[in-house]
Amino acid sequence: MSGETRVETTLILPAYREGARLPATIPPLMKFIADEQMPWRVRIVDDGSDDDTLAVARGLASRHDRLDIQAEPHRGKGGAVRAGMLAVDTPWRVMCDVDMSMPAEMIPLLLARLEDGADLSIASRELPGSRRIGEPQRRHLQGRIFNGLVRSTLVPHIQDTQCGFKAFTDRACRRLFPVSRIDGFAFDVELLFLARRAGMRIDEVPIDWYYDADSRVQTVRDTRRMVTEIARILIHERLGDYTAL
Repeated sequence: MSGETRVETTLILPAYREGARLPATIPPLMKFIADEQMPWRVRIVDDGSDDDTLAVARGLASRHDRLDIQAEPHRGKGGAVRAGMLAVDTPWRVMCDVDMSMPAEMIPLLLARLEDGADLSIASRELPGSRRIGEPQRRHLQGRIFNGLVRSTLVPHIQDTQCGFKAFTDRACRRLFPVSRIDGFAFDVELLFLARRAGMRIDEVPIDWYYDADSRVQTVRDTRRMVTEIARILIHERLGDYTAL
């Protein structure tokens, strides 16, 4: 793709201690963008990693002209995504997990919903047509329990709040991210809650998703953290901290 082509979409990849994983996932992603002539850039946002993540990311960027690196202090995944989303001004922005457990070929499905008028489009592993590949049943069940809690307290009717691939219009980014408060794993639940509160259109999109046995999510520990963060979202709402939306 010519470097003069207008970039329409930025893929935001938050990274913490991902020095070993980046060389396996970034080159195929960049190859897909080049082969398919996608008007995209990729931005790795390092969340203050204390390993070689930043050095590895910069090395990759030296070989791929559509790859940008952003270094941030350690705040958590939500903080890294927020910083990346607010650092760019492309019309569309997509949050992606570094493991690329959803194939890049699925990203245009999310973008098509934005083109159709959605403010947010979110990948779903739970809709008819979705495929979860290689995931242990126990892990799936634990995820559904957490999702049930989220639906009953914050975002009714959304079947999969936690899949790490979500697309936003520029307008949605500029309204939601400056108001968001959660830096941990439940940050995207907060974003969906805020989007609903603002009357935005959220589309769920069925996708293929491949389980990564090297996932950083530790179910018991992170579920406890997410439950705590759900409580924080409710407290922020009660205190009127979201009125600037």
